[in-house]
Amino acid sequence: MSTVARPDRLRATLLGGVAPLLWATLALFTAMSGSVPPFQLVAMAFLVAFALAACKWLLFGEHPARYLRQPVAAWALGVGGLFGFHFFYFLALRAAPPVEANLINYLWPLLIVLFSALLPGERLRWWHVAGAAMGLAGTALLVTGGTLALRAEYWPGYAAALGSALVWSTYSVANRRFGAVPTDTVGGFCGATALLAILAHLAFEQTIWPASPIEWLAVVALGLGPVGSAFFFWDHGTKHGDIRALGVAAYSTPLLSTFLLVAVGYGRLTLGVAAACVLVTGGAALAARDLFVRPPVSRGRSPPPESSPPSPGAPSPESR
Repeated sequence: MSTVARPDRLRATLLGGVAPLLWATLALFTAMSGSVPPFQLVAMAFLVAFALAACKWLLFGEHPARYLRQPVAAWALGVGGLFGFHFFYFLALRAAPPVEANLINYLWPLLIVLFSALLPGERLRWWHVAGAAMGLAGTALLVTGGTLALRAEYWPGYAAALGSALVWSTYSVANRRFGAVPTDTVGGFCGATALLAILAHLAFEQTIWPASPIEWLAVVALGLGPVGSAFFFWDHGTKHGDIRALGVAAYSTPLLSTFLLVAVGYGRLTLGVAAACVLVTGGAALAARDLFVRPPVSRGRSPPPESSPPSPGAPSPESR
């Protein structure tokens, strides 16, 4: 049977690919949000995402229980994935230099590709691993500028960054096993994550509210985009699309984020950025080849000829 993607699988992959595009705006909107502490910002953004889902249910006359009454395992995975990733990531940024922490955290797309081999019906081929490795190399070049120095005194932060990568990659791959859970349920996950983020904020941070209308708009934009609807797209893609192609496509996030920051004057374009673009784009194209390339037909044996109807008067097979 051909492994060329069915239209629904390709569509789900493309929809899932919207998430990395939205995540690329995270750095810009975060910078525009002013001095709001990280966990407070996560709580506010996820509350916006929950409100977005609630408005959708109200607009279409849908009862929330239809989406919120789901197995405990689905809730544990969804809330654990959304909150656990952000929790470990921000701990990493507190305990290690941002460059190293970000690079270790960006192991999660590669881990998604590797973990996908554990899913039923999925095969890990060399081009999947090679594409993910190219994406990681491009991200390393982009994030570190070609220099990386890991120091022993920052190992708790490095461990937290690796924890965030493990949490998100595990969530993304295990989510395939909950294909029957509606994507709208992510709205409930966002609400629960917001509550947990509020608790983390009260434990670790001092409250600082946005100081201008622009900063408030940036918070709302985070909840509508990279910390909101992006997770709905990602949920649908990881459940029904090509998980390996999505994993490698996620390496486009830091690249697009850099281009966006350059476009608005927060950064500059360098040869390193151009090289990273080639690596990330090439890696994504290589890893996604299953979606578009038909495998070669084996030349070992030719298919049996189609049987033709017996001629009049010829004996039937049963009579021979």
